[in-house]
Amino acid sequence: MPQSSSATKGKMRKLLILASLISAVLGRKTFEGHQVLRITAANDVQISLLKNLTDHEHLELDFWREPVHESLPVDVRVPSTSLHRVKSFLKNNKIHYKIMIQDLQDLLDEEQQEMMRSRAHQPKSTDGFNYSTYHTLDEIYSFIDMLVKENPRLVSKIVIGQSYERRPLNVLKFSTGSNRPGIWIDTGIHSREWVTQASGTWFAKMIATSYNRDPALTAILNTFDIFLEIVTNPDGFQFTHTSDRLWRKTRKPNPGSSCIGVDPNRNWDVNFGGPGSYNNPCDDRYYGPYANSESEVKAIVDFVKSHGKLKAFLSIHSYSQFLLYPYGYTSTPCRDHAELYNLAWKAVTALSRPYGTRYRFGSIINVIYQASGSSVDWSYNQGIKYSYAFELRDTGHFGFALPANQIIPTAYETWLALMVIMEHTKNNPY
Repeated sequence: MPQSSSATKGKMRKLLILASLISAVLGRKTFEGHQVLRITAANDVQISLLKNLTDHEHLELDFWREPVHESLPVDVRVPSTSLHRVKSFLKNNKIHYKIMIQDLQDLLDEEQQEMMRSRAHQPKSTDGFNYSTYHTLDEIYSFIDMLVKENPRLVSKIVIGQSYERRPLNVLKFSTGSNRPGIWIDTGIHSREWVTQASGTWFAKMIATSYNRDPALTAILNTFDIFLEIVTNPDGFQFTHTSDRLWRKTRKPNPGSSCIGVDPNRNWDVNFGGPGSYNNPCDDRYYGPYANSESEVKAIVDFVKSHGKLKAFLSIHSYSQFLLYPYGYTSTPCRDHAELYNLAWKAVTALSRPYGTRYRFGSIINVIYQASGSSVDWSYNQGIKYSYAFELRDTGHFGFALPANQIIPTAYETWLALMVIMEHTKNNPY
């Protein structure tokens, strides 16, 4: 006999209470009472005031979207202890804001509830894997091994290095021949961007099942190998599950500082340490002691250089709904700006078709901000023309806490854009 709605809700409530108790026992950081504010600056003066606000470390603000210029909104997570001061500051300076997320912990509790429900059914194959929920590192690694076992003639796993905490840096290789040029895709370089790792698993399954079924993908795989690193920052990703859901960086200690980790997308050897990266180890955008200091970054650098024939480099982030190409560190347009712009337009047009999702596109510095030491600037300067960074859903309503029911729509629409870029790469050899 089916349970009543109230009985089901009661069971879910008990699960949430249990999850909260487990989090407390395990020392997981809680975000109870934290709000995410959407701030809209009217002019440069207000942008400057917001930039000054970032320097007040005692407020413990977490800028999900930084103050850059008035054309872009600012999203900031504000702890409950700082809400009154921050809102008073905004009101006194006549800076408009609205509450995007009323209580962040409520969203994260729902996320955990969905994961606990899914975990009751452990898949025995990738067909039984639940692509519409978030997964732990161990679950994704198990998925990788299952996919390889199921598709031995198409898929293999290569380990390109180890993380600081000695976890394998696993890359899926999809190949139908030897000595092929390659396409690189990575997801999850920033560990809190969970929709990217979730999309990466979906991409992997799509590639494995579409070969010899989808003519377009089959033609791509008959020309190129595809390399997919689903969990690019495994230490950080594990930490988001055990301790701090919003952890962004790596987990390597910084000598002389109590703050841990480096921003792995400011650690590349391209204008390293320049504008748009930070030398404070406590900052989420800390560039690190030297270029490629993080083993997670160095492993990709070594792989790209040793391979020598990668023709596209696609790095998947969230959130904001952007498709970006070089450069981030300089306003000088890259050599292939016109082609990359036109291809980005075609990609976001394809992406918009299923659900009407709208993306902005252009060079990093023109669409968002100046950023030094990023992966796609580095890969482009290595001669990989088709270097792009995606910022997936959404535009801030949920931010990094995107509900699991948006995983498959996000992955599917992104896949359409990836296919446009990969087909163009195949049809325009260089």
